[in-house]
Amino acid sequence: MPKMKTHSGSKKRMKRTASGKVKVPHAHRGHLLTNKNKSARRAHRSATFVSKSDLKRIKKQISNIK
Repeated sequence: MPKMKTHSGSKKRMKRTASGKVKVPHAHRGHLLTNKNKSARRAHRSATFVSKSDLKRIKKQISNIK
């Protein structure tokens, strides 16, 4: 059976932390920021972590990422 390939889209968007969590940027930060309120823009600056229910699937996608 061939090796499983890393999902290219995921590896560009996600980072793995030293403790094994997966860090991702918040959504809704690309454009049209003038329509969004200040607290929403500020809250989405920092990264967030993948939820526990999705973690197993995501880790399989980015298995080759360190």
